[in-house]
Amino acid sequence: MRFLIGIGILAIGLILLVVNHDRGQTFGIDNDAVGRIVVALPILLMISSGIVLGRRSLGQSLRQLSIWVLIAMALVTGYLYRNDMRAVGERLLAGLMPGRAVTVTTADGAKEVVVHKSLGGHFETSVEIGPVSVPVLIDTGASSVALRFEDAVRIGIDPSGLAFTRTVLTANGQAQAAPLLLPELRLGAIVRKDVAAVVLEEGKLDQSLLGMSFLSTLGSLQMQTDELRLRD
Repeated sequence: MRFLIGIGILAIGLILLVVNHDRGQTFGIDNDAVGRIVVALPILLMISSGIVLGRRSLGQSLRQLSIWVLIAMALVTGYLYRNDMRAVGERLLAGLMPGRAVTVTTADGAKEVVVHKSLGGHFETSVEIGPVSVPVLIDTGASSVALRFEDAVRIGIDPSGLAFTRTVLTANGQAQAAPLLLPELRLGAIVRKDVAAVVLEEGKLDQSLLGMSFLSTLGSLQMQTDELRLRD
């Protein structure tokens, strides 16, 4: 029971510190002080219970104390390095789930979005157009962002207002496209306003394309083995 109480104290304290990290205080106390209290309470609980009950030998008490110290240090270390651990977790998740765009911070402090190659050998991900997530293929051969007719309808574009005045070449042959401006397009931490795009006729495009009207605005676009790094 004492072990469960101690674990409960550490867990609740860690949650409070994470939730109140940006505020700098928890219940009016500096988070650093709260962290020290959270670490100390389970150790004091173990020591006091051992003294009061007298059911353990000195060796057993020291072993128990060592266990509590290790648990507390592990939790505090996890809290101090939570940002690094989150970044590692996101990179691992991106590798396990190709197509998930992960934002990382480089050694020089710049933001990069990393996309891993899909099983089909292409770089595919999802972008946010307004409140809607749209799956796209990153295509440096496309002069602009090209939307499937169905994706255009999903993001709220009225088909009756489209003028299919441009002829384009796709994997399915020639098609008519309607030019337009996307008010906002987001890929991870990279945000662009008024992005030139086209909407293709229904059934003429298998997947929306993230083309050069977006990619050319980036600081760099670099492929490293099976990952694509896009720098804002």
